[in-house]
Amino acid sequence: MVRNLTKKSFALSALVAASLMASGVMASDKTEPRNEEYKDKFSKQYNSWHDTAESKEVVDMLEEVPSLVVLWAGYGFAKDYNAPRGHMYAVTDVRNTLRTGAPKAATDGPMPMACWSCKSPDVPRVIEEQGEDGYFTGKWYKGGAEIVNTIGCGDCHEKGKSKLRVSRPFAERAFETLDTPFAKASKKDKQSMVCAQCHVEYYFEKTKDKKGFVKFPWDQGVTVEAMETYYDNLEFKDWTHKVSKTPMLKAQHPGYETWKLGVHGKNNVSCTDCHMPKVKNEKGRKYTDHKVGNPFDRFEETCGTCHEQSKEFMVNLTHERKVKVADLKARVESQLVKAHFEAKAAWDAGATEAEMKPILTDIRHSQWRWDYATASHGVAAHAPDEALRVLGTSVDKAADARVKLAQLLAAKGVKQPIAYPDTSTKAKAQAALGMDMKKLNSDKADFKKNTLPKWDAEAKKREATY
Repeated sequence: MVRNLTKKSFALSALVAASLMASGVMASDKTEPRNEEYKDKFSKQYNSWHDTAESKEVVDMLEEVPSLVVLWAGYGFAKDYNAPRGHMYAVTDVRNTLRTGAPKAATDGPMPMACWSCKSPDVPRVIEEQGEDGYFTGKWYKGGAEIVNTIGCGDCHEKGKSKLRVSRPFAERAFETLDTPFAKASKKDKQSMVCAQCHVEYYFEKTKDKKGFVKFPWDQGVTVEAMETYYDNLEFKDWTHKVSKTPMLKAQHPGYETWKLGVHGKNNVSCTDCHMPKVKNEKGRKYTDHKVGNPFDRFEETCGTCHEQSKEFMVNLTHERKVKVADLKARVESQLVKAHFEAKAAWDAGATEAEMKPILTDIRHSQWRWDYATASHGVAAHAPDEALRVLGTSVDKAADARVKLAQLLAAKGVKQPIAYPDTSTKAKAQAALGMDMKKLNSDKADFKKNTLPKWDAEAKKREATY
């Protein structure tokens, strides 16, 4: 097996892999990426996993919360952000989103190969065949015909077995950073760690040796402050905000981190206890239900195994927590939208970088904390107290930024309050930012029509040799 390749040897590794494929031999001996290969031996698990396809609805979060367009101005999420769906849609949704653009060649497009990293068991397969250097090198388009099987069996299980594994080397390194290597973890911890390969905060390294590699920022801990310090020490930014010129951080989905800080994580209640419980088949035998979803849908097998309260009580309690988190979240968003536009007004009035730096730091930290607390799906159930604490600090930092901006704008002779553009709808917000959505959508439609069929045909031809 070819491993740990340098960029110079990447082309050679591709030829070796192609040769193995052509001869009908799988280059990876650790990963079976085709989920349907498990449907006979693990039929109950397979069928319940397949039921994640029931979450068909596409919810446009930019339509629901137009302020998100402003908060992510200049970043891909301002183009398109839909609520997450079931595992069956992982590859479909990353192909369809405007965030991945409409590339036409392996060197084209806005996103790197790393954007595939949580979408498919083909990811560990390719890493095993080409090494991490080979996998991560290049743009997202390069993986189109390779990464075709959606999140499934090979992501979390050893080949042909039920035994759990961590299939991503970058995740294994992250667990070692926390002094919890997977091999030495308890069964309970392993059940959550396989989920944590993807349901975490991560970033793409921008070092000389590892540009585009996935890394979890856990070197100093998993709290919002620890990761903020880690990023600040690196002077890392995901993008520069188009309106305020703030060097921004984009939280991904730190579900594992917030779970660890909540009552369930602290009491060793694993992800699978709530989202993949043991259920009985028609013969009374138990198996793990792989229809990952809302625990309340299977209350007796999930919450009911620990809680004596009724389902109605638990649903209402969680709803109350969601309302509190959502209210504070909306307050932060309102403050940050104004802060971004007020920062622009300060720049336009001649503010210097020295004058703006403490203000932009407050904006950066406020939005990072807002994103950390809200991008971790299910935080109102996992860690409501932590979510409210973090959002409270986010409000404070947004307020600090706006107070400093008010003072600076007054010193520059700018009349206040400034005029804010109309961002009350997704369309108005995108127009205010000068985004050409018609072209973006047209290009994407062409990409889906002409490129995706080619990827699928190439993948089908390759897999026929397995």
